[in-house]
Amino acid sequence: MKVAIYSQDQEQTVKSVKHSLESHGIESVNLGKKPLGKDIDYVIVTGGDRGVRKYFHHVTTSAIPVLGINEYESSGFLAQTDLKQFPIYLNRLKKGDFSIEALPRVGVKIDGRQIYPALNDVAIFSSKSAILVEHVLRVNGEELWHDSSDGLIVSTPIGSSAYSMSAGGPTIYQNSKVFCIVSVNSLDITRRPLIVPEDALIEIDDISSSLRCEVVIDGKDRFKIDKTLVCTKFSQPANVIRMKKDSTTVSALAKKVKLADELLNMPPSSKLLLKTLEYEGSLTQKELAEKTLLPDRTVRLALSHLLEKGYVKRRVSLRDTRQRIYEIPKSS
Repeated sequence: MKVAIYSQDQEQTVKSVKHSLESHGIESVNLGKKPLGKDIDYVIVTGGDRGVRKYFHHVTTSAIPVLGINEYESSGFLAQTDLKQFPIYLNRLKKGDFSIEALPRVGVKIDGRQIYPALNDVAIFSSKSAILVEHVLRVNGEELWHDSSDGLIVSTPIGSSAYSMSAGGPTIYQNSKVFCIVSVNSLDITRRPLIVPEDALIEIDDISSSLRCEVVIDGKDRFKIDKTLVCTKFSQPANVIRMKKDSTTVSALAKKVKLADELLNMPPSSKLLLKTLEYEGSLTQKELAEKTLLPDRTVRLALSHLLEKGYVKRRVSLRDTRQRIYEIPKSS
């Protein structure tokens, strides 16, 4: 058996993973910029959910199954195996004793230019928040609405519990063969999220705003857009290895529902930090301030509240012991 390791600056984690693989007689190679070899059986990805998303942005056409690793005891939707558990699962990996979940992805074309596919969601927003975006939505060539809103989100089933849910979209069972379209804070109070078949042709056309509009893929990269966004089902799904029998869609959604109930009683700044940590994974206080655009003092107070309530835990960075890393603790 031979596996490839994909990592983004997690040197200590890679060393630990390689040591575990060697002790089980499994050959490994580091995955750089070269294409995956035909002799690779599986890919091990470090960095939690964020690392798995980056991998599927980098490797778009491979069908090789991926096992995501969390460096610390924090739960994820894509990476559900933490580093301490990894050696325990290696014998099962060798025997093929696991399931593979094929996650649909959204193919993205901006003004006729093909971009890498999205695993969670594709969104259109103005380059500055609270600026209306006007657009026309067409599905399979039929115009469904002409709307003015803060933006629009197209999400996959696994992405429906991320940004889409925060914007009022439904949570979709992961095996459902559908995509969800959500108009964010529409001026039309009757506008509701729309569920379409995953093989539908989704076109967002005649896009305009008083400022430049941008397409955001999986909450990460931003691309300038002039007029048209086309979304379709990407031909190659993201094949993710599932080791745990209790890591079902139902249990994952139950955690989301519980968290949503708790969010109702939180200050807005605490909600924003929690959603950012949930979406991005482990971050420092400085990174949280940069991603949320909140003042440093507000971030400190919000983190104190989240730590006190047990929604977030703090640990020392292995790369710099002067820094503290914040993350959502693993559910018991």
